[in-house]
Amino acid sequence: MRAEPGPAAPADLLGPDDPPPFEVAEAEGATPLLLICDHASRRVPRALDNLGLPEAALARHIGHDIGAADLTRALARRLGAPAVLAGYSRLVVDCNRAPGDPASMLATSDRTPIPGNQALPETEAERRIAALFWPYHHAVAERLAHLWRRGPAPAVFSVHSFTPSMDGRARPWDAGVLWNRDPRLALPLIAALRAHAGLIIGDNQPYSGRDIFFSLDFHAGAAGLAHCAIEVRQDQLGDTAGVERWAAILGEALQAILAREALHRVQHY
Repeated sequence: MRAEPGPAAPADLLGPDDPPPFEVAEAEGATPLLLICDHASRRVPRALDNLGLPEAALARHIGHDIGAADLTRALARRLGAPAVLAGYSRLVVDCNRAPGDPASMLATSDRTPIPGNQALPETEAERRIAALFWPYHHAVAERLAHLWRRGPAPAVFSVHSFTPSMDGRARPWDAGVLWNRDPRLALPLIAALRAHAGLIIGDNQPYSGRDIFFSLDFHAGAAGLAHCAIEVRQDQLGDTAGVERWAAILGEALQAILAREALHRVQHY
């Protein structure tokens, strides 16, 4: 199925030529799993003039999770599961941080100053949250409700990617599974991925789901839905072949795990 755009955001930030604040792929997918991608896009509203950055900076990992959007769409097609993807750069507003979090609109990212985020007035922060952050999260909530009305309690799977090195340190993991309290999806996924010869799979690496987990806590943890996140190293998602390889690896693992009845029960941890 084709990707479907969401409705336009408030006109004071997004103009008529700006795309919507989120995208829905495989909207009618019936698999009881919702895929989300918080850092899918490097796009900046025209009114913000690229936040004062060159396109090359936005194309880096600071602007978006490289390859994550393509991987999310490929997984949605493979699994027949709906996906919601954020429509604008994490530098405009990070959809995986709570409103008011200092990391929500960074003034500096990986030692790169973000001119458009310097001394940001609270009114501007609120404008971005209203126009981009909440429409994305409302779309996630609507897709979850749609799945739940049609079948068992859905699981939620968040797709991210990470840069091969940070602060001069190489990151050896091919991928990492991030989780907090609910082990139902995370632990069997870690086991399934580690069964692939040659793959180095992190458990809450290179980030921890105990520290950075806003979207999954907000939509899944609070509702007792099974959930976790995947982080795939960006150099493995640089072309179509890499994206399809990881879609196949993750798709096979998730299909087996989704068949477990316990995954589709409401359970609070």
